[in-house]
Amino acid sequence: MTHNALQQSDDTYVVLGKLTSPHGVKGWLKVYAYTSPIDSIFDYSEWWVRQGEKLQPLTVIQGRRQGKGLVVQLEGIDNRDAAEALAQADIVMPKSELPELADEEYYWHELEGLHVYTRSGECLGQVSYLFETGANDVMVVRGSQDAIDKRERLLPYLPGDVIIKVDLEAQRMEVDWDPEF
Repeated sequence: MTHNALQQSDDTYVVLGKLTSPHGVKGWLKVYAYTSPIDSIFDYSEWWVRQGEKLQPLTVIQGRRQGKGLVVQLEGIDNRDAAEALAQADIVMPKSELPELADEEYYWHELEGLHVYTRSGECLGQVSYLFETGANDVMVVRGSQDAIDKRERLLPYLPGDVIIKVDLEAQRMEVDWDPEF
């Protein structure tokens, strides 16, 4: 199972979402979450908010679904101007603070960059990114320098079926996949 809680930002932090724009006049903000499900971003009571080089911790007072999206009230942000000042800021978390996953579970940022090999040892390239389709997660594998070609392939993330082995230490993944497909 993968958890798309995060998109890679740098070596220390992962991006959980983004504060997009003010919501109302009392300091609430609209939130775009990369977590799955989206409202699991509220499992974290303190958010690290990053704007350029500036990083500040903000306490979540309350958050909720609003239509198809999310809205949040953050401590100390109590008017529209204060909310406007945070528009487009990233919500990040130190990788060291992410919850531990069970064996054979990975965060998407851990899989991105892995070299993908078939059972017969042919290199298909590297995992560029993953996305959800509803049925299952899909990996985008782009041909790399040591790959058999420069093609981009979409592989379903199906452990035990397509995904045979993930070795984070070796930065390698083995798949049961026909290179012609």
